[in-house]
Amino acid sequence: MNAKHVNAICRATENILVNHFGVEVKPLKPRVQQTAVPSNQVSVILGINGQLNGQIICSIDEQTAKNIVGIMMGGMIIEELDEMGWSAIQEFGNWVAGTTATELSKENVIIDVTPPIINEGSSSFRSNKLFITVPLETKIGLIDVHISVKEEAA
Repeated sequence: MNAKHVNAICRATENILVNHFGVEVKPLKPRVQQTAVPSNQVSVILGINGQLNGQIICSIDEQTAKNIVGIMMGGMIIEELDEMGWSAIQEFGNWVAGTTATELSKENVIIDVTPPIINEGSSSFRSNKLFITVPLETKIGLIDVHISVKEEAA
């Protein structure tokens, strides 16, 4: 995995949190996940196609999901994730996807991103691919950004 691609994807997620949610982001120490990626309680899964292929998975706990939805709904306190809340989490995934495409284009990499898929409940994503996990600490909660992208052979 190319560090400039991983950094661009992290920049995209950080930009969303800073610019759309108004929160400071503190990236924590990245780690390598070789066998399984934890979903926490809520995950947004994005597929990457084009000059890079792979996945981005943003994993959060349920309270962080409620905090994200609350901010997206104008500062509401969210007690439970309903259909509108799940739709908001999916839209968060769309924001990450679009901003990721923009950040990677600045690195002269053109990609398409699949529509987000939301995973509810604790589970593990298993893959034979290597994932780099970059935890992002914010006042609305911890967001683990799991990245597995590979340059397409020319």
